[in-house]
Amino acid sequence: MTTRMRLLAVTAVALCERAALAEEKLKIAMPGVPPVFGSLVTYVARDEGFFKKYGVEVEVRTFDSGAAAAQAVVSGDIDASLSPTPVVVRMISNGGVDLVAIYGMQNPDWLLGSIDPALSKCKDVDGQSVGVDSIGGARAAALEQLIRPCGLKLDRVKLVALSTNVGAAMVAGQLKLGVLHQDDVPVLEEQLGRPIVVVQSFQDVNQRSHYLSLVSTRARVGQKRDAYVRLLAAIIDATRYTLNPAHADRVAKIAAVTGRSEKIAKEALPRFAKMGLWPVGDDGLPRANLESVVAVEKELGSIKPGKTPVSYDQLVDRTVWKDADALVRKRAETAAGEKK
Repeated sequence: MTTRMRLLAVTAVALCERAALAEEKLKIAMPGVPPVFGSLVTYVARDEGFFKKYGVEVEVRTFDSGAAAAQAVVSGDIDASLSPTPVVVRMISNGGVDLVAIYGMQNPDWLLGSIDPALSKCKDVDGQSVGVDSIGGARAAALEQLIRPCGLKLDRVKLVALSTNVGAAMVAGQLKLGVLHQDDVPVLEEQLGRPIVVVQSFQDVNQRSHYLSLVSTRARVGQKRDAYVRLLAAIIDATRYTLNPAHADRVAKIAAVTGRSEKIAKEALPRFAKMGLWPVGDDGLPRANLESVVAVEKELGSIKPGKTPVSYDQLVDRTVWKDADALVRKRAETAAGEKK
């Protein structure tokens, strides 16, 4: 082989390696500005080097809502988004978009909070302004279920879209009612100097639901499957790191990205661990929960008449997480073998 041929061969190999590396890049979107606490494990994976460990380059972006993030996935601007499962169900059922969930968080922590003791019951919400993330977003979808027990529908309240700034608007006195996360409560109570009233919690109204799904298009999962496997492997490792009490101080620092102080974040971690916010040992996509979401969306009329509700098998691809879990186990076995 001549020198020129060797150079050409080396160049070809280098170009192939660059192309392979390019395939391992992903842009993923988290809901909320600042992002919701549920996205914490993604930031832990980024900041603690778990994405790098598994050979995938991940750019994490934030969107005003998970609904907007899912739309960005459909348009091709984003590779994957962490989006509210009811919204995903509507998008697929009504719009025929080919989104597919590869990982999920099954336990919603939503509650309807009030800073006015006179607005303490579900029926008191009638005709009131309520803070949500966006029209059609996760908080609005949660509110729809939170006020169902007293016979109210969304058309009986005034939705005020504020992304993740609902709590701030309540502290400022601009709103008396808002759909909140559990970790919003201590922040509001600290700033207000008094307890807030929990009008209704999600656990009270729906024991079998689903919170967030990590979604992409089925076509893109097929094109970049190895990258998605590595992404989930990193999230699996990052979740274990996050839930280890020994790392609480470090995780609390990373949680600053969600707008939480280290103190509030550290106090929130064991509560979220207890409720199983982040799945451990599975993909967080149980059939019963997801089929319940579809049934509720149909009952609420969110799935339009004449449209076929998405089936469980159409909604999820569980093989990506299974391969990611196998990769994590293989890495752990290899590391254990090297220590002997």
